[in-house]
Formats: sequence, C-alpha cells, structure tokens
Amino acid sequence: MSLQKSLTIDVKQAVKSNYNVQLESIEFQATRKEFAGDITVVVFPMLRFVKGNPAQIGETIGNFLVENSEYVKGFNVVKGFLNVIISDSYYIDFFNGIKGDNTYGLQEPNKNDKAIMVEYSSPNTNKPLHLGHIRNNLLGYSVAEILKASGKKVYKTQIINDRGIHICKSMLAWKLFGNSETPESTGLKGDKLVGNYYVKFDQEYKKEIQDLVANGSSEEDAKKNAPILIEAQNMLRKWEAGNKETVALWEKMNGWVYDGFDISYKNLGVDFDVLYYESNTYLLGKEFVAEGLKSGVFQKEEDGSVWCDLTDEGLDKKIVQRADGTAVYMTQDIGTAIQRIKDFPDVGGMVYTVGNEQDYHFQVLFLILKKLGFDWAKNLYHLSYGMVDLPSGKMKSREGTVVDADDLIDDMAKTAEEISEELGKLDGYSEEEKQELYKIIGLGALKYYILKVDPKKRILFDPKESIDFQGNTGPFIQYTYARIQSILRKANLSNADSLNVSEVSLHAKERELIKQIQLFPEVVQNAADNHSPALIANYTYDLVKEFNSFYQNVSILGADSETEKVFRVQLSNTVANTIKNSFGLLGIQVPERM
Repeated sequence: MSLQKSLTIDVKQAVKSNYNVQLESIEFQATRKEFAGDITVVVFPMLRFVKGNPAQIGETIGNFLVENSEYVKGFNVVKGFLNVIISDSYYIDFFNGIKGDNTYGLQEPNKNDKAIMVEYSSPNTNKPLHLGHIRNNLLGYSVAEILKASGKKVYKTQIINDRGIHICKSMLAWKLFGNSETPESTGLKGDKLVGNYYVKFDQEYKKEIQDLVANGSSEEDAKKNAPILIEAQNMLRKWEAGNKETVALWEKMNGWVYDGFDISYKNLGVDFDVLYYESNTYLLGKEFVAEGLKSGVFQKEEDGSVWCDLTDEGLDKKIVQRADGTAVYMTQDIGTAIQRIKDFPDVGGMVYTVGNEQDYHFQVLFLILKKLGFDWAKNLYHLSYGMVDLPSGKMKSREGTVVDADDLIDDMAKTAEEISEELGKLDGYSEEEKQELYKIIGLGALKYYILKVDPKKRILFDPKESIDFQGNTGPFIQYTYARIQSILRKANLSNADSLNVSEVSLHAKERELIKQIQLFPEVVQNAADNHSPALIANYTYDLVKEFNSFYQNVSILGADSETEKVFRVQLSNTVANTIKNSFGLLGIQVPERM
C-alpha cells in the first residue's frame, strides 16, 4: 500500500476519533523543502466538516498519528499544513518488498476488462514516413505500452490510406514518367520511389496551370482543368470500377510502399498487432450510411449527397457520402471503427492518434457513431497532438520539403557518433559495438525529446539539442543507467537481492530516492489515464536527478559497513530497473555500457 493510501486511512481515523466526522477524502501535497517532513496533510479542506482552528486541528491529528500509526514518528504544523515525518522502517519495509521485482510498477492485463485498440501511424501510400509521422508513431506506440502497463489489454493498429486521388497522382506520374523503374532498378526504398512521383505530379501539375493561365484561363479554372489532374481523376474512377490494369498498378506500387514502411517501422522500433486498409473499410462505411438513411440519422440532399445534421449538438452539417455515391474520409472512418469491433468483440474503446488539425473530424465521427447506436462509441478518445517544426520551418510533402523519417533516424545516429567521439566516452569498444550504441543513443535522444513534451503542445525539434549528455535528455538518462550498471559490475554482489537489510539508518538522499521510486506505479496509472508519455519521461528525469544527487553525496562501494554497501547496491539496482521499465514504456533502449 502506498504512503498516501496508508496515511489516508490513519488520518480519517484520527478525525473520526477526535471529531466524530467521517471524511470522504484527504488532500496531500509534497512537504516544502524548508520544513521537516516526508508528506504534508492539508487541513483547510477539512474545515467544511470540522469546526476549529486549522493549526490546532493539525496538532490533534498529528498527535493521534504518532500514537496510533505504525510509521509516523513525528510532525510539525505550519498554519493549516500538517507536515508528517515518516520512520525509516516504513521506507526500508517498502524497499525490501519491491527490490527484487524487475516488473515493479507494471501490471499484467486484467482478462476480465474490455480491451483498448490504439491506432497510430496510418500513413498514405503515396510517400515515405516523415518527421510528423515519427511523433505520431512514438506517441501511439508509447500510449499503447503505458495502457498495457496499467493493466489493460491492448491491440495496436493502423488504418492504411491506400485509396483516393493522392494515390492516383503518384500512380499516374510513374506511368507517364517512370520508364518502368522499380525499387530494385533504382536502389531506392519503395516508399521513397513512389514519393518521388507524388512530387513529380505536383511539378507537372503546376506547369500545366501556368500554361493554361498564360493562354487566358483564370487560375481557378486552370487548377480544375489541368489535363494531368483530369487524368488522375479518371484513374480514380477506373480504380473504383475495378479496372484490371489500374488495380494491378495500384497493387504493385502499394506493395513497394509497404516494403518501405516495414523497414521504417523496424528502424523506429514500433509494431502493430493488426492492419486495416481504407480500400476495404470504406465499403462497410457505405453500408452504414445506407442504414443511417433508413433510421433517419442521415438525410439525402436533392443532388443525392448524404449528410448528418449535427446543429442540435452545436456542430454543423457533415457530408458522409458524395452525390456520385463515392466515399469521403468520414465514410471510411465509420466503416473502420465498426469493422474493428466486429473483428475484436472484446474491444470496449479506441484511441486515435491523429494531429490536432483533425480535432473537429473526430468530434463529428464519435457523435455519428453514438447516433448510429453503438454503445462503445462513448469510449472513443482522440489523442490529439501538436505539429513538429524544425528550425528550418514547415514541411510540405507534395513539394518534397519533408524531413524523411529514415534520413532523420540515420542523422541522429551520426550526431550521436560525433558527440560521443568529442567526449571520448567509448574507449575500448569495437567498431560494431560503437555503431550499435550510436543507434541506441540517437534513437533514444529522438524519442525522448519528442515524448517528454505534452502531446497537445507543438514541438520545435532540434536534433543537436536532443543529443546532449547533460540536462533533460534521453542520452543523459541512458548514461545514468549505464553508470549504475558499472557500479553493479564492480560491486559483484550476485546475491544482493536475497538479503533483507533492516538495520540501516537512512541517509536523507536514500530516503528521497526511495520516495521517488515509490511514485512509479502511480505515475504509470496517471500517464495511462491522461494518455501522456510526457508524465513517464519527466518522472524518469526526476528519478535520475535524484539518483545523481545520491551518487554525489553518498559513497556506494565505499560504505562504512557491508550492510550499508549491500543496501546501496540494491537501491542502485532498483533505480536502474525503474529507469529501464519507464524507458521501455517510451520505446527507448538503455545500454549496459556507455
């Protein structure tokens, strides 16, 4: 039982015994540094139920705790704040209970609970993954891992946007200008090759617009009537009609892209349990549009288009099917959500990891699914996140100015190599070991820099700043983990975890470190409840700062007694395990040496 839970019971009993009042909850806060104490009980909220002077009420509760609580050894009252001093035996008992548990803070999934499906990545098959996709993948993967660690059964998924005009643009450009080149003939990853033709289409499209404007057309008409765009639209109609040649080209080029994506996902260290494709789910969406028309959820306009009127809910009218019967994004998303529940009946909720420019879209989607009568629709959550900017500015896929995900991952490893060699930290490593370590450091720096920021906030990503061995960075935390591993190797205490140390007087730094470790399970739950890996990242940084303060103030291997040495080695090992577990939730590896 955590300190707060244990004290809640004792404080409630104190109030009941002395004032005959049953409080529903107790408010705690961290004790301010200038006062003695491990945790502070805030008395002021009790005044609604207990009459009297807050300082005197604090004194009464404090005296009761000292007399009746097993672990309270003292207190002081500052105005309406009761600062409680906890005995060393409490912290030692707690520590002995968790020190050998390598999964401390992580729960097994509860088989009786409904599962959660977490969607992330969900790329278009007309271009490679870029920096924006990296934030999406890292967030979605980490939230899935955190939900699992909080005791939920989780399925990781994505919806691959493999149909539509944007796909046809790449296909048409390859058909017109590609000279039958392939990933094998060019040596390019398939997603990069196809992405080049998406850029090529845009270049040719702009040329045709300029030519039409030069010949007297308005810019608006030129954009609509450019021959290459009309040809792409015809290709989309052929695809929807099942034209064999068009479908064969679509399958071939999408296959190239999927092979490229698989390499990127492996490099990034993310995975999926199940994949969905828009080309399949949009048909089910159209079925439910027809159902919604029958039930009155949707209405058909004179031109044949189908809409959902959400004005009574404070929104507007939303199209769910075009006049020509073709699907829109909303059609596909309705079909995908329903298909997922059909495939996985144990799913009771979904998390959609999508940028904040789609906030309104998901408001509408969730409302439509509720109107269609799906009970699980109340458990849908949009994990909305801010965009990622670079010092050089915004990225545009069709203009070819994006930061490619694979290139960025490679650049991070190279930057880690440059900085590591400047610092001279890797003497005695083989070249192969160095290259592997550079990848771990570079990827850890990238992931931590992105995940330590609240998902809702926009990020300015600076690769150089992220790979710093000092401050709130991934490499700083990885280095601390490696330092602890070095201590453990030198200590060579193979049976350390089997020894229960009880006769130790705790140093203030040891007590603070145990208090920080004790917070980990609660932080995991809070991160799951808030869908926020930032809570895990910043907790880990606080833990590492606390350890480094302990390391600088307390001798571990040179302790005064063997008992103290064993205890401090155990404490260091538990910190290392907690770092490893928390970084695992962020998808970050920790090196044994560095």
